[in-house]
Amino acid sequence: MTEAGSNPNGQEPAGQIYVLAASVLTLLIGSGAMFLVVVALKPIAAEFSWPRAVPSLAFSLQFLGAGFGGFFMGRVLDRYGMGPPALVASVTIPCGAILLSQFDAAWQLYAIYGLLIGFLGTGALAAPAMANIARWYVRRRGMAVGIVAGGQALAGIMWPPIFVLVMEAHGWRTMALAFGAVAALFLPALALVLRRRPGIPAGSPGTRSAPSAPEARPAARASMPISVRGLQAALCAAIVGCCVAMGLPLGHLVSYVTDLGHPASNAAEVLSLMLMSAFVSRAVFVGLLADNIGGLRALFLFSGTQAAMLAAFTMVHGLAELYVVAILFGLGYGGIFPVYAVAIRELMPVTEAGRRTGLVFLFGALAMGFGSWIGGVLFDATGTYVSAFLLGVAFNLANLVVLAVTIFRIGPRSPRPAAA
Repeated sequence: MTEAGSNPNGQEPAGQIYVLAASVLTLLIGSGAMFLVVVALKPIAAEFSWPRAVPSLAFSLQFLGAGFGGFFMGRVLDRYGMGPPALVASVTIPCGAILLSQFDAAWQLYAIYGLLIGFLGTGALAAPAMANIARWYVRRRGMAVGIVAGGQALAGIMWPPIFVLVMEAHGWRTMALAFGAVAALFLPALALVLRRRPGIPAGSPGTRSAPSAPEARPAARASMPISVRGLQAALCAAIVGCCVAMGLPLGHLVSYVTDLGHPASNAAEVLSLMLMSAFVSRAVFVGLLADNIGGLRALFLFSGTQAAMLAAFTMVHGLAELYVVAILFGLGYGGIFPVYAVAIRELMPVTEAGRRTGLVFLFGALAMGFGSWIGGVLFDATGTYVSAFLLGVAFNLANLVVLAVTIFRIGPRSPRPAAA
């Protein structure tokens, strides 16, 4: 049998390497927009005499907007391919950055981040890009999805130092304007590459004309004792657990490390090590695990590592120990989002991959927002992050239970199709 994105002779489709490279570069450039307000948070708050909660809320709205945007753009992906979402983002992200350099009211900041940079910007890139590349690759699908997701992680490593240098030299408005110009230069050209679509042969799984013969769909889907709707619900529930846990250290790790008595520079190093480790996880380990043991089992390993290291954060205080735990936490959390995309592509109809990936990622975005928020609430109530991190561990353990039950119900991993 053949699978979407593959040729009848088992070869991967021509042009996939260009789509892979364009996807990575698009996420690397486009995802930088979310860090503009992070770097400029204090200057923005000072210029307008706002509490820091105002620009912080804009950052949260970006996540919420991206979650809803990913679901909407996933449906567009299923129908029209990656071209339209990439083209929309190539316009809205530069426009959002340029408008950021000119705004003078809080509602404008919220609209820029919630709508232009969130819903129509990163929402049109992250989930659709991972779902799209999963349709292009068969034999090395996990590796491809992990590399694309690595572009987003790399953005968090590359852009903030650049933004700081420009902001210190020319101010935060010039920083935003310059990024908008860079995005406007590169994103439209990359969107032209991403408009290519992998071939979906007649009778492929998930198409309306698919024949009922067993060879017309992968064995993993044809024999599953769980419906596609049931699997969708399980994955949506699972991602809530792991993303609440994920959002806690992402939003509060720097504050936690400084609360332990370490300088802010060292706290930033802890966060940077975690982000760099997440990039390595996505670029290397997602492919190694998902391509060999399957998406769900790889997800269980990544999530289990994240839960163990989140618990470890509550027990270590020395700087060296924090570095080690941060690196291991990054290896766990970095693989989680892309592996969901791999699992969905493995177990669900190919023509529904965009909207189903977007829906799962929507639940993940909402959970990350809740995790970051509840961390601040619990700190205000207790004066420590220990209870917040332990709550995250509890959510993560619930995630592992859902994954274990789902893996058990699906049963042993089915052999790969011949074309894979």
